[in-house]
Amino acid sequence: MNTWKVTLAFRGARYALPTALLFGGLAPASGSFAQETYRLDGGRVAIYNLAGEVEVVRGRGSQVEVDISRGGADRARLQVEVGRVGNAEALRVIYPEDRIVYERMGRSNTTIRVRDDGTFFGNRSFGGLWDGDEVRISGRGRGLEAHADMVVRVPAGVDVAIFLAAGSGRAGGLESDLGFRTASGAVEVAGIVGDVDVDTGSGSVTIADVEGDVTADTGSGSIGLEDIRGGRLSADTGSGRVNGSNVSVGELHVDTGSGGIRIEGLSAADVECDTGSGSVHLGMLSDVDRLVVDTGSGSVSVEVPRDFGAELELDTGSGGISVDVPDRVVESSRRHHFRGSVGDGDGTVEIDTGSGGVTIRRG
Repeated sequence: MNTWKVTLAFRGARYALPTALLFGGLAPASGSFAQETYRLDGGRVAIYNLAGEVEVVRGRGSQVEVDISRGGADRARLQVEVGRVGNAEALRVIYPEDRIVYERMGRSNTTIRVRDDGTFFGNRSFGGLWDGDEVRISGRGRGLEAHADMVVRVPAGVDVAIFLAAGSGRAGGLESDLGFRTASGAVEVAGIVGDVDVDTGSGSVTIADVEGDVTADTGSGSIGLEDIRGGRLSADTGSGRVNGSNVSVGELHVDTGSGGIRIEGLSAADVECDTGSGSVHLGMLSDVDRLVVDTGSGSVSVEVPRDFGAELELDTGSGGISVDVPDRVVESSRRHHFRGSVGDGDGTVEIDTGSGGVTIRRG
């Protein structure tokens, strides 16, 4: 990605975005066809592509425009079809073989089931079933050497879902609901007014400057969250850290199988964090109705504002407990257990760690 940055003014906010996001920074593949452009009507659009880089940017008018640059020795064999699929107008890149070579994958590979019409995955918003023929995509070996890079231009108010088997994705500057799913590849999203749902089997997820509900899910990879404002934020990674800052939501749910959680500048009424192995740190700016933290192994620290009040229930299998908040009433206090009330006592805090210390202190 081009590392030069420019500043985008967006509904009173300013956020630094890579130049590529704003100006369609995908370089055409060497020896590729001339760029092709397709237009899709409707309020819901889905894009399916097995291999390539995808950028989603703000478009004009009422149609979604998709610029496609083919690459690979067998690029001429790719077909592009446009038509209704379920409840969305869909563009599908058809790969006529069950083995695909996509050199940017290097030594890695992924396998996916693809239907005859070029669609794959199931999606709760755009419909679809888990069926189709098995297709293997790898960075080397024998197979169809082809991919399709895309720039998708989305006008305000049009919901868009991107389905990508192998390759990275970027999206920015939208006033639309965005769904982005990839089996293998990193996804970056910035500057969205609308709900965002990102799911990758393997790869990092970065989401910033979003006004709407956010879901971020990766099987293996870190999750970065910054400047999120909405009703609900959910982040889930099988292996990797979750880091966040300036998060203001009604509900926050974070789950890591292995990896720490650290969120600074957090305002949320309902907070739930769960990690199999990893420390948890929350820098709270607001009072809570409910805060639950559970970690199999790792320390937990929570910084609270001056007006914080709640009933506390703190447990650790191995580790000390420190509650450094004034005006507390202690009902039970031992090395590995604390129960009591702080402030007005309105709200609940439950923290449980199998191994690690627990600290509650004023920020």
